[in-house]
Formats: sequence, structure tokens, C-alpha cells
Amino acid sequence: MSLLVTGSIGIDSVSTAAGKADHVIGGSAVYFSWAAAAFTKVRLVAVVGEDFPKDFEVAFANPNIDIAGLERRKGSKTFRWSGTYDATMNEATTLSVDLNVLIEAPPKVPAAFVDSKVVFLAATHPNLQLDLLGQIKSPKLSIADTRDLWIKQYHDESIAAFRHFDGIVLNDLEARLLTGKVNLVEALQDLQKLVKPTGPRIVLLKKGEHGCLAAIGQDVFALPAYPTPHVVDPTGAGDSFAGGLLGYLAAQDKYDLRSLKSAIAAGTVMASFTIEDFSLNRIARVSKEEIQSRMAAYKSMLAL
Repeated sequence: MSLLVTGSIGIDSVSTAAGKADHVIGGSAVYFSWAAAAFTKVRLVAVVGEDFPKDFEVAFANPNIDIAGLERRKGSKTFRWSGTYDATMNEATTLSVDLNVLIEAPPKVPAAFVDSKVVFLAATHPNLQLDLLGQIKSPKLSIADTRDLWIKQYHDESIAAFRHFDGIVLNDLEARLLTGKVNLVEALQDLQKLVKPTGPRIVLLKKGEHGCLAAIGQDVFALPAYPTPHVVDPTGAGDSFAGGLLGYLAAQDKYDLRSLKSAIAAGTVMASFTIEDFSLNRIARVSKEEIQSRMAAYKSMLAL
């Protein structure tokens, strides 16, 4: 089943307890695409500036990533982010951010992509998410990410946009901001009322090292993170999680409870690779055998 992602491509500078990486490739669309490409072909729709380094194009050197929707915009500058993580690797502090091309007109979905059946809308202004989704003819499953920035500044627009999505991905802070509920199970159930009522009503709460709390229809469940001891950089973990999850679902073309649980396992495993090094250094070189081995270990860990 065809999978499309629209999101950011950026140049990052990151500092963690494990070290520092300056001027490296980043962005939600990049991490998502590499994680999804482990399971299926993915169509990328994004925009960079004319300053995007030529050597960074290695980020698209995957036969399962179709970059027909990638625009290099003349006269514009690429999105840049600089940040640092605390010792726990759970809290990121933004040191600087230059939105640049991200506050300009969004990229257009190529004609060859408008028949995409599974769509992931990475976090951006909710009206832009709606605009991009509106360019797809008849998607079978649409999932959107969000951020506290958009929730705080565009709360009403966010709520209005959710009605058009089959599901949303967010973290516990964002869930509490949207619902006002401290109890995350209550928040999860309230969030399900905000998404498209005729869809599967999927809500995924990312909880970092504590895994994922999820709902589909009437079912609520929790799955843990993969216990990797080697954490270098959490940047892109959430997008890798979403990529692995939707890549798996698109490949299976099933969207029931059982499939979603396996898809969350796939997303969890892909995120566990991403955090083991800076930028794409780990996820871009992970082998199918490593993915299968870690998936088997994760499923074995869950068995009682």
C-alpha cells in the first residue's frame, strides 16, 4: 500500500551527554522515511533551500525512498535547529531555530503521489496539514503528528484539523495540553473523540523511555520501549517510531488491533536504532537481519 510522508528536512546541531554533532542532516521527514523504508516504499514530500549541502543528499540514498516530491527552493534557506539534551536524554532544550523555508508556501504533492493510501503528516501548522491532505485523492489512513507549539498558538485550528485525521501521534505533555487531563488514559479517551469519528480512531501517546500508550477503537493498551543500553542521541526517535509503525501497516495493509500492536513493535524497534548514534549514522546502516533479530527479541520480551 502506497505510503506518503510530508515533513521537515533540516540541518541540526545536537549536544548530548554522549557527545556533540554539528551540522548534520535531520528533520521529521528524513527519520520517518528511513524507518518506513525498512518495510515498504515511501513517497517523500518536503522542501529544502538552495543552501542544502550536496553531500547531505546521501539522506535520500535508499531505493525505497521516492524523492519525486522533494523541492529545492531557489532563494530560500533550509530549516535549521540547534539543541541540547539533559543527562536523562528525555528533555531537549532548543538553543536556536531558524524555520526558514518551513514558514513559506508548502511543497506541492506530485501528480504521481496523489493516489497514496497511507499518509503521515509530520508536525507543522494544522492548516498546512489539511492543505497537504486535501491534495490526496482518497487516502485509506491518515495520521498526523503535532507539537506543543501548534497546540498553544493554534489550539482551535488544531482541534478543527484533528476531525479530518484517522489518528494522531503526540507525547504526554501535548496530550495534557489538549485535554486538561492529568491521567493519560482519560486523556487518550478524550483525544479519540477529537479525531475522525468514522475512522479507526487511532491515538498514540509517545512516552520516551517508557514506551507507548495507544488506543484504537474501544481498545486501550501500553507497550514498553526497547531496552537499549546505548543511548547517544534521542533526536528523531519519535519520527522513526512513526515511520516504522506506518511502514509496517502500509506493507501489511491491515489496520486492526493486532496489526497495530505489531506495527507499534516495529516502530519501537526502529526508534531504538536511531537513538544509538547521531543523525542517520545508525538507522541508515541497520540491516534487515538486525531488525528481524530485535523484533524477535522485543516480542519475546512481551510474552508471559
